[in-house]
Amino acid sequence: MDDTPDNHPEGRDHAVVLGAGLAGLLTARVLAERFARVTVVERDELPEDGPRFRPGVPQSRHVHVLWARGVDVMERLLPGITKELTAAGAVVAESPRDFLWLSPADWFGPVPGARVLLASRELIDWTVRRAVLRDGRIRVLGGRLATGLLAGADGRSVAGVTLRGDGPLPARLVVDATGRTSKTPAWLAALGYPAPPVTRYDSHLGYSSRTYRTPPDPARAWRGMYVQGRPDSPRGGVLVPIDGDRWLVTLIGNGEHAPPTKDPDFLEFARRLRSPALYDAIHEAEPLSAPTGFRGTANEWRHYERVDRRPDGLLVAGDALCRFNPVYGHGMTVAALGAQALDEALAGLAADRIPAACRSVQRRTALAASVAWQIATSEDLRYPGTEGPPPDRATRILQHYMSRVMVGANTDAAISASFFGVLSLTTPPTALLGPGTVLRVLSKWRLPGSPQSPAYPPHHRSP
Repeated sequence: MDDTPDNHPEGRDHAVVLGAGLAGLLTARVLAERFARVTVVERDELPEDGPRFRPGVPQSRHVHVLWARGVDVMERLLPGITKELTAAGAVVAESPRDFLWLSPADWFGPVPGARVLLASRELIDWTVRRAVLRDGRIRVLGGRLATGLLAGADGRSVAGVTLRGDGPLPARLVVDATGRTSKTPAWLAALGYPAPPVTRYDSHLGYSSRTYRTPPDPARAWRGMYVQGRPDSPRGGVLVPIDGDRWLVTLIGNGEHAPPTKDPDFLEFARRLRSPALYDAIHEAEPLSAPTGFRGTANEWRHYERVDRRPDGLLVAGDALCRFNPVYGHGMTVAALGAQALDEALAGLAADRIPAACRSVQRRTALAASVAWQIATSEDLRYPGTEGPPPDRATRILQHYMSRVMVGANTDAAISASFFGVLSLTTPPTALLGPGTVLRVLSKWRLPGSPQSPAYPPHHRSP
């Protein structure tokens, strides 16, 4: 049987997106401007009555941050989405001004930073899904498992996917946004194509998270908290406000310092951080959930953009393409940037021309991950137990320079503005490498002689 979409009328103007996470939903929104129909296929049954945990997003129980760039891109793709999220309980804060933030160098003062949107991942996904499905061209098939790619009769294209129990689903374009569990390398092998080369760095970071009821305190001057770890003290913790009048607290540790997932060890771990501030905030607060662990935190890039022999009509997006150590908070923002890059790469292309353009489109969408990848991997390589290609001399020099940038960013408004511009993926990294900034950093800021920091920043009272 000829499986090209042209011989299946239902597939000619049809795109399929595998995965109903943030990357998949935003990809569907972009494709709906080019295709008459877009079907999102999701293995999990999707909740309809409100935000709920689902197995396909195991990291959802831990702190998520949507940086300013991600907020802006999502707002452009889905006008009004920020208002919908905040109406449902999401919080827009200014980082670091609204936080008690102990960096590897010292406490941040009230310096310029970047906006962040804070909410449970369940709320974000549910709200975005509702907004995307308002477009009548998009539908979601929940509780469906894709089991492979349909090969086109021309021998060089993908013609859709197969669904367990449902059979073939023809499409002119297939986008894999199934995340870290993506089966695309195996599916390509089954069609006779090579798997992509993979670059991987793993600092063996572990998470443990739980929610608390937000304690009433009209005098509290902060909204969130971040006690960072560092190589000589690889334990940290973050507290953020989320929907439902809750705090979400995530404890962080590398290797043998991974945080516990049982009481009373959770609180004891928090008590032993570099500052007692987080422990003091939560030790009398009411827990609303048991601690939950997460260990799948490696950085991994599947380089589909480097593969020359690949079928037309197939793209890979989100964590299925490139995933990061989540401690840097870039996953959702990069998902939004990937959708924006896809939108730009498809500009001017009719639906029937998109399959043949997938090689060049994949190269452009992969670039959306490059800055976040550089940040995550260069920082993870500071930890001696990190597995992956060793740092070269240029990386070591950059790490040393960035340590001095961090010292300056704690109190220097000019350096802080550039630092958070880069961290939020709003400003290119070159903002920290201009002659004026380099001169300012190297002439004014030195690494502290003592690694000790005060228990609390001078501009805040204790919790």
